[in-house]
Amino acid sequence: MIKKNLAKEANAQAIGELRGKQKSEEKAHAELVAEAKDIQAKLEEETTVVQFTEKIGPDGRTFGSITNKKIAEELQKQFGIKIDKRHIQVASPIRSVGLIDVPVKIYQDITGVIQIRVNEG
Repeated sequence: MIKKNLAKEANAQAIGELRGKQKSEEKAHAELVAEAKDIQAKLEEETTVVQFTEKIGPDGRTFGSITNKKIAEELQKQFGIKIDKRHIQVASPIRSVGLIDVPVKIYQDITGVIQIRVNEG
């Protein structure tokens, strides 16, 4: 395994490099967790409500649907919060009017809720 560079000899230098690498990974992980908690706090503020104005049909449903992609774009545009559209957990595209809570997975086990208000336009 050493010949194929899949392993290293366990000497003091190699162990020191490994510990340094582990510390930098832990620091990076801690920074990501702190950033995720900051985003979670912003989402939980009462003023963070993503506004959508859609045309409404006679049956009370929107003509277009509000998808994960639209939610992520509006969240970025209205509040400057960047969340990957794949982390927004909408069961099916939103087609109703009113206030809707949408769960979002921010980072590993850190989750939040995006409030969306769909208005008639």
